[in-house]
Formats: sequence, structure tokens, C-alpha cells
Amino acid sequence: MTSTTRSLYEDLYCARGDMENRIKEQQLGLFADRTSAHTLRANQLRLWLSSVAYMILNELRRIALAGTELAHAQVSTIRTRLLKIGAIVTASVRRLRVSLSSVFPLQHVWWRVLENLHRHHVMRR
Repeated sequence: MTSTTRSLYEDLYCARGDMENRIKEQQLGLFADRTSAHTLRANQLRLWLSSVAYMILNELRRIALAGTELAHAQVSTIRTRLLKIGAIVTASVRRLRVSLSSVFPLQHVWWRVLENLHRHHVMRR
């Protein structure tokens, strides 16, 4: 390939493929393809909520999961391995306490996520 065709391939064609992967990730991982309601507004709301959920999970991946084994994971993997787990949540006036099982295999990832979120929060002040 010449340098012109290589840059065309890498800049345009690969970027288009990556965009298609992100759309597929939202459809499969966050159920953006479920637009089976009877009204257009209900389908629009479902798609909007799915888009907001994707943006939140993308920021979670970018900030909180940086430096972990799930930093480049797909949305469905993050949902099943990190978010859809059994825990006991206790809320008090001052704090929110999440108690995970002692045999949860990704405890180290949870601790790293909390450290990353705390570090990001302190840096933004």
C-alpha cells in the first residue's frame, strides 16, 4: 500500500468499522434494539435511556476501570462481571455501604474502581 491508501484505510475505513462496533455494542449490551412499543414516544424514550446508559458505562470504562482487566471490556462483559452481582447495600445518613461476598472473584477490580473514582473526584476539585 502507498502512504495515501494506508492513511485512507486507517483513518476512514477502520474508524467506520469501530463506529459500527460501538453501535452493535449498544444494541446487544444495552438493549437499544428493543423498540417494540406501540408508540413512537415510548420507543424514543427506550432508545434515549439506552444511549444515556451507554454514555455512563463508557465513562465508567474510561475513568473507573482504567488500569484494570476490564478497561477495554465490552459493555455486556462489564454488566455481567462487575455490575450484575449480589451485594447487600446499606444506606445511612453519611455513607452508602456495599457488602460483597467474600468469594467474589473481582474484588480487586472493585477496589481499583473505588480508588480511581476517588482520585478523579479529588483531581476535579
